[in-house]
Amino acid sequence: MAVEITIPRLGWSMDEGTFGEWLIGDGEFVEPGDPIFTLESEKSVQEIESVDGGFLRLLPNGPQEGDTVTVGTLVGFLLEENEEMPVASNVSPESSTAAQSRPAVADVEDRTGTVVRTTASRSTPAISPRAKRLANQLGIDWTGIDGSGKTGRIRERDIVAVSQSTSAATSSGRNGSVRSVIANRMLRSSQNTAAVTLTSRADATNMVSLRQQFKASGIHPVPAYHDILMKLTGLALRRHPIMNCLWSDGGIIQSDGIHIGFAVDTEAGLLVPVITNADQSSLSELATRSASLIERARQRKCSAAELTGGTFTITNLGAFGIDAFTPIINAPQTAILGIGAIRREPVVLDGDVIVARDQITLSLTFDHQVVDGAPAAAFLQTICQAIENPSAWLIA
Repeated sequence: MAVEITIPRLGWSMDEGTFGEWLIGDGEFVEPGDPIFTLESEKSVQEIESVDGGFLRLLPNGPQEGDTVTVGTLVGFLLEENEEMPVASNVSPESSTAAQSRPAVADVEDRTGTVVRTTASRSTPAISPRAKRLANQLGIDWTGIDGSGKTGRIRERDIVAVSQSTSAATSSGRNGSVRSVIANRMLRSSQNTAAVTLTSRADATNMVSLRQQFKASGIHPVPAYHDILMKLTGLALRRHPIMNCLWSDGGIIQSDGIHIGFAVDTEAGLLVPVITNADQSSLSELATRSASLIERARQRKCSAAELTGGTFTITNLGAFGIDAFTPIINAPQTAILGIGAIRREPVVLDGDVIVARDQITLSLTFDHQVVDGAPAAAFLQTICQAIENPSAWLIA
């Protein structure tokens, strides 16, 4: 009995994704649990595994690499041996027959980067098992490749050559799809939130001293400033749970935990991995988890689960010398905290004594649909108090 293969929903807010590549060839047998294609959603690339087994048959007009696909779209079937492929709702018998008989026409880039049009026959060329396995691993369509072996047989080195010549173009396309996801999310946030930004300064001298003590102790990894701030923010969210809520058309939704996302700048664009239960992790555990997520985010290895489910977000531009800015809410979250640079500045203490102290600027953007200005200001004030005396908060 034919089993439909459809585009899955990788995150609760996902409506569509970007189709990547088939990992199994048309007509090959699939075991349950085998990865069969890749799908990009919420700025991560996931291998989609098959739940059932059978022989894979692809739709003649199915999605190609880079195509936008909606959740639930039919892309193929798993069939028993010698079973005929059903006529899908988006495929007519005529189009299926025509697709099998007509030559395939595709735009490809030559080695100079010029787009040329090529016509390939539907007859399948011979390919060595090692070359076929490598092509499937790299997501390369080998059916149109001219092999260097006897009688045009495709060899492993032919697949390597194609991979090297197309890697730059593939990287550029993936980066573009990530930019598109970011643009759509930012636009939806600006349209669906009543955003207000509050700015405040805090004395970070004790926080700077605390990190220096961690460095001197030989602890590895040394908690970064964003780790300390994430932990303190998580503890502040306990006292101000309204700031940790989500907003939907149905009203305010109380979150099941404090899950803090933190912005990571990558070559592909901005990614926001999430530390679950950030308030419950020790600072050392949090530093280890964030370091791992940062590295994996930059390598595009984060799973969809690691990039979704956040209830609050932190973004740090202090390393770029930025003091204050207006961060954009990661809807449907209620708020986002922007971290500015830590600067050594003169401060007037009691008795008109002037001393040098480390100062930090915080920018809190919140959704006025969920929370009013006074509660949001009180939350920001709590974070400032935690920064000024971090040891007491971390010990408590």
